[in-house]
Amino acid sequence: MWTVVYIAPTKTIADRICGILQNEGVLVHLKTVELDANDHGSIEIQVPEGEAEEATEIIAEHLGRLR
Repeated sequence: MWTVVYIAPTKTIADRICGILQNEGVLVHLKTVELDANDHGSIEIQVPEGEAEEATEIIAEHLGRLR
C-alpha cells in the first residue's frame, strides 16, 4: 500500500524529492492532485507503507535545500 509522505507545491520540488528518495533506494510514486499551467499545485509523494518513516526522515534532512 502506498503512503503519502509529502505534498509538494510544485512539480519541480516533487521531482527533486523523488530523485533524492530514489538515490537513497526508496521506491517512489508521484500522484498529481492539482496542477496549473505553471506547474504549481499539489503533487503527492507516495512511498510503500514500510518505507514511510525512512522517507520522511530523508525528506526532513533535505527540505531546507529544496525551497
